[in-house]
Amino acid sequence: MTVLPVTLAAAAAAAVLNIWLGIRIGALRTALQISVGDGGSEALQRRMRAQLNYVENTGFVLVLIAAIELAGRGSWWLAYVAAAYFLARIAHGFGMDGGKAQIGRMIGTLTTMLVQLGLAVVAVLVAARVI
Repeated sequence: MTVLPVTLAAAAAAAVLNIWLGIRIGALRTALQISVGDGGSEALQRRMRAQLNYVENTGFVLVLIAAIELAGRGSWWLAYVAAAYFLARIAHGFGMDGGKAQIGRMIGTLTTMLVQLGLAVVAVLVAARVI
């Protein structure tokens, strides 16, 4: 039986972060009394987009982490990459609210792209048996 500790921890973190993003949307829906849709609220649109953007990116990161780990090329560094990704997504979530936290959006976006690119390069190198 193959155990993928980094993948399992990353998948657990992914689920918890998705729940957190959903709770933020629910809290704003309650405050604004908007049950369905966004009601034209920019704040609600921003939070909904933050969660959707998270979902759009996280699957790729998890698949790449799992593939690298299954190939036997994941070690301590892979856990740090996963942690950087999830910290970036938290920053992005807060940054999407705008205001002073808006820098988090840029940091989160840039880190997300760098993590995906880095993992993709490693995956290609592993597939090509370079590493």
